[in-house]
Amino acid sequence: MRQIKNIIMGLTLVLGFVSCESLDVEPKGFYSDENFYKTIEDAEASMLYAYDGLTQVSYAPVTYYLTELASDNCIVKPDEGADAQAFVNWEVTSQNQLLTQYYRSCYIAINRANAVIENVEGRGFNENDENRLLGEALFLRAYNHFNAVKAFGLAPLQTSLIDKLDETTASLPADMQVVYAFLISDLERAINYLEVNRVVGRVDKIAAQALLSKVYLFAASAKESGVPKYETILESVENLYAKAAQYSGDVLFNQGEYSHDLNLQNIYNVEMPNGPEHIFILSMDSSGTAEGDYSKLSKYFIPWIGGATVYLKNIDDSFSPTHDGWSVFQTTDDLFTAYNTDDLRRNNLFVSEVFDETGASLGTTGDGVVAYPFTRKYIDPNFEGDKTSTRPYLLRYSDIQLVYAEAAANAEGLVQYNNIRNRAGVSELADLSGLSKEEFRQLVIEERQRELAYEGDRLWDLRRTNTVQAKVTQAAGLSPEAVAFYPIPQREIDLNPNIN
Repeated sequence: MRQIKNIIMGLTLVLGFVSCESLDVEPKGFYSDENFYKTIEDAEASMLYAYDGLTQVSYAPVTYYLTELASDNCIVKPDEGADAQAFVNWEVTSQNQLLTQYYRSCYIAINRANAVIENVEGRGFNENDENRLLGEALFLRAYNHFNAVKAFGLAPLQTSLIDKLDETTASLPADMQVVYAFLISDLERAINYLEVNRVVGRVDKIAAQALLSKVYLFAASAKESGVPKYETILESVENLYAKAAQYSGDVLFNQGEYSHDLNLQNIYNVEMPNGPEHIFILSMDSSGTAEGDYSKLSKYFIPWIGGATVYLKNIDDSFSPTHDGWSVFQTTDDLFTAYNTDDLRRNNLFVSEVFDETGASLGTTGDGVVAYPFTRKYIDPNFEGDKTSTRPYLLRYSDIQLVYAEAAANAEGLVQYNNIRNRAGVSELADLSGLSKEEFRQLVIEERQRELAYEGDRLWDLRRTNTVQAKVTQAAGLSPEAVAFYPIPQREIDLNPNIN
């Protein structure tokens, strides 16, 4: 991917930017759709450039500021910048630079996907290659739009490639019905184009089914919970849940490539990005030469512990080295105490004590050497300085098991719910007697917090269930819309007169 990116840097104008300010540049070494998409290699390069949009430093790491800091999972270190503090305190304004970075990154990635969609079809490529590229690009366009919708609500739908100045002022969609019809259409087309084809860092038919199940689940619970603007979705809540169950069921029951990993540790082993759980995981590794190709994600979650290498004790009593970190995303007591004391996700995936290379203890959370219990989900024992192979987990099989459990809310859903709990070593729920669908769904959402902590989903779950203010005291007193949506950045409003 890194070699391909270097080859096609001249695509930046056509594929990379959204605002008038960005487009008002005379390109050098310009590739247009007339002189670039001549071979399948050209098309593949453009496709990889679209994937590369997800690894932008202003996108992948910033996601956690929006989703973890604004939830009950994390707080931020005291001396982090004011824009980061604003997420914890629910004081995010349209001037917030982290928010602006995230917004722009979504649309840069969307534009790169649009470049593939508009320039691959009808070029005379092999039908299988054309279908695969179109399916992947449609997935990415939907994935990035869905991120924008979860963050900002009625955000612009960029349905075509921006390659002229007069195309940079898309209007806001009329309502959520328009938004979700667009997302669903893109993902249905992606499913039809794609086959099951596991490649680390890329998507296939199963990824499209998984994402569509999450789109339907978000719409169902948001409409049911009275989230502002979701009343305009025409389909009934019952049908939305049924379709979430249908597509998540396709992932669970109608393929044999992805599956539930019985080994909790394997899921977060940086040397196993092709493990059975990983439906979509970014292609980042420590051999990269620029941040985004390699990852610094681990630095955000690990505390600063004297600025040196420390060792973590493994379940087999061996030790693994790690750098220390920046202490940015700090575990809350609410999250840590949400686990039973015998939960393997608490006992095996949180670190409360660190050691030196001889196995001697350097300190614990009790004596303050370890400032807070931190996650082992982003640990790379083969780190090279700040360079690691830790990757965001974008779509995981266990996530879709819980989507199915919540959407179906029946005996089959209970099996999936218990599957997650059994792996964690905690008690199963014997049956659904005495529980309404709403009560069981609440149990599933609580399980999602424990299972998917630090993976960028918590705020979205709180938003779609309209429970932000019940879980995050800092959000008390805000209006329903302020809780449900971040403001569109002022810079984008200034550049686009059609956003109001």
